[in-house]
Amino acid sequence: MRTRARWLAALAVLGVMTAGVVTPTGPAHAESNGGVRVMPLGDSITEGTQVPGGYRIGLWQRLAAGRYTIDFTGSQFNGPGSLGDHDHEGHPGWRIDQIDANIVGWLNSQRPQSVLLHIGTNDILQNYNVGTAPNRLSTLIDKITTTVPTAEVFVAQLIPLSNSNQENAVRTFNAAIPGIVSSKVNAGKRVHLVDMHSALSTADLIDGIHPTSGGYDKMAARWYSALQSVPGSIGNPGNSGGQTTTIVGTPSGRCVDVPGSAITNGLQMQLWDCHGGTNQQWTYTSGRALTVLGTRCLDAAGYGTTPGTLVTTYDCHGGTNQQWNVNANGTITGVQSGLCLDANGGATANGTKLVLWTCNGQANQQWSRR
Repeated sequence: MRTRARWLAALAVLGVMTAGVVTPTGPAHAESNGGVRVMPLGDSITEGTQVPGGYRIGLWQRLAAGRYTIDFTGSQFNGPGSLGDHDHEGHPGWRIDQIDANIVGWLNSQRPQSVLLHIGTNDILQNYNVGTAPNRLSTLIDKITTTVPTAEVFVAQLIPLSNSNQENAVRTFNAAIPGIVSSKVNAGKRVHLVDMHSALSTADLIDGIHPTSGGYDKMAARWYSALQSVPGSIGNPGNSGGQTTTIVGTPSGRCVDVPGSAITNGLQMQLWDCHGGTNQQWTYTSGRALTVLGTRCLDAAGYGTTPGTLVTTYDCHGGTNQQWNVNANGTITGVQSGLCLDANGGATANGTKLVLWTCNGQANQQWSRR
């Protein structure tokens, strides 16, 4: 009885009933930044149950930090503000056959360049013809590659489940996937295996099924690595469509400057005479990062959100403390903190340090990009 109770509870968490009724997610708002189209495809683990946005948050942040211009696609839409593109094709409670019944329409509508497929968990949780689930997965992959033959299709082995019997079924299902993928590759299809199972442990699950935020981020890292390994799947890194300019303080006429052009994490930014050097050239990316010297991002030190937090450069990682709003009123505000980029103490001299401060409309918080 206890095992059955846990199984029924698992179904409730996934938003399904034993009759197979599913809870739909919201319709897509059709966001697009004009980048390479990537379709996250699957069930509630793609949708981000327990952590809205799921792995898509960390994947988007990595792509933005890596200067890839990407357009997530799908008929569904959810996630926090730190997720730059909320579109996806994750359907809580859905099995392989349900995805298969809809996939052609989605693909014809969205035309993705890359597909990230993680599906099969609900076949196991619902005990739905588990023995033939690999066959259904193979048929689904064939339908994807036939509909969008030039797309790169990344097929993930399922993440673990806490229930030991269900985990055994996951392992059996996963063991069939390498052979399925190999058969597609041998047939000339653009299909790629992603070992997602080893990326997480049951300690990374919040409810025995869905990952914690840290677990979702581990999935993001594995997807990102897989995408980077296949040329053309996410295009080439560039400036994410952003324009490279200087950032000039209004009262001082001096530029936001990386002291000595140093590549040092945690180095506080300053004002300095504008001279056109690369340490004063800032690119505002589609992921709302301000990048400099190739791999450095403007950073609120230590994820600080209080007035006086140092404004530094750090290795780009896509975190919310490296995301900025460049506002029409001349201010630059931190996405995480809501505080303004501020020339400390209203000073204007060379070497004036930059901090975050409560937005107050003063001139030392006014900036122009030139």
